[in-house]
Amino acid sequence: MNVKDCIAVVTGGASGLGEATVRNLASGGGRVTIFDIQADRGEALAKELGDNVIFANTDITSEESVQAGIKKTVDTFGGINVAVNCAGVGAAQKILGKKGPMSLDHFNKVLQINLVGTVNVIRLAVEQMVNNTPNEEGERGVIVNTGSAAATDGQIGQPAYSASKAGVNGMTLPIARECAEYGIRVCTINPGIFDTPMLATLPENVRDALGKMVPFPQRLGRPSEYAKLVQHIIENTMLNGEVIRLDGAIRMQPK
Repeated sequence: MNVKDCIAVVTGGASGLGEATVRNLASGGGRVTIFDIQADRGEALAKELGDNVIFANTDITSEESVQAGIKKTVDTFGGINVAVNCAGVGAAQKILGKKGPMSLDHFNKVLQINLVGTVNVIRLAVEQMVNNTPNEEGERGVIVNTGSAAATDGQIGQPAYSASKAGVNGMTLPIARECAEYGIRVCTINPGIFDTPMLATLPENVRDALGKMVPFPQRLGRPSEYAKLVQHIIENTMLNGEVIRLDGAIRMQPK
């Protein structure tokens, strides 16, 4: 599928990896709906990028909210054939901390957003994509999810985050196998340490130290590099059912 033919929804599209993806798809001629709860940022980005980008105030954990966002996309652009799941939270909490055992509310919240929110968008996007006319390759849609290096190299304090991202990785192949009969591909990207709002609040010396943990290149990943991989997945029809690390060869240490 060519980017110029994309009608995409990007969750978490108002900042970080999602924003970079929105910018890249729009610059290639694609039409994009930003799904995010950050209304000010999302509306400003859509206004900046022009008529091919719209904003939908969307809570990915809500069936009704995602349905409304997809409907807005279809009503505006005539369909949907790409879904990129970037929305997520990364709050850390140990199994046993100074204040006692991990809060179950914390664990449930992280899984609800990162894992349940992702599958919620997938299932409702697929429901719409199956109505598309297949292209010359028989393709009706592409789904790109965001996992994390923490799915396999989770650090101390990341049981909830690692579990949520491991869940995203684990469901990639079975969903891709099911969606093959519809002509819909499914892949997941596992970023390493990227320069996103999750790290923006850290002191510069800490950010530099994190970058030096990467074997090569010794720096934080750039959101634009994630966006380029999303584009390649969209355009390379043979990529399907795959989890792809994008991490400069880093393997996370225990802490």
